[in-house]
Amino acid sequence: INAEYMGFIYYSLLKGKGMIRRVHYRRKHTYRTASNKIKLAKTPGGQLALQYRTKRGKGQICGDTGAKLNGLPHLRSKAFKRLSKVKRTVSRPYGGSRSGAAVKTRIIRAFLLEELKELKKMKTVKDQKKKIKKKEKTAKKQNLYQIPT
Repeated sequence: INAEYMGFIYYSLLKGKGMIRRVHYRRKHTYRTASNKIKLAKTPGGQLALQYRTKRGKGQICGDTGAKLNGLPHLRSKAFKRLSKVKRTVSRPYGGSRSGAAVKTRIIRAFLLEELKELKKMKTVKDQKKKIKKKEKTAKKQNLYQIPT
């Protein structure tokens, strides 16, 4: 029979005896909340004891796309901080912070921006050359119309 919740006391039927054994919360927090989950466990001495359960970690998510990051353990913040650097990251630029797809788009965006800058530079140089040629043409025309003295 499953353990049933009643107030702050858990009841459990012992195998075949039909006896009720009460188990109290071991900590002062007596409400059945998400942070106060427990599990009934039998000790080697045959007594029922409470084991407090920790919350499950949600896992790291990408800061750009919001997708879950692969290759990282799903732990709570404190436990995640205690891990070594190797276990907290992935061997890639922005590993452990951004997803592979996000990094790919960042690299492509950066490359395209650089290309755009180069095109703008080339255009300004071309425009300057055009202006210089125009000035030379107008100067030649003015020289043709001048009467030599």
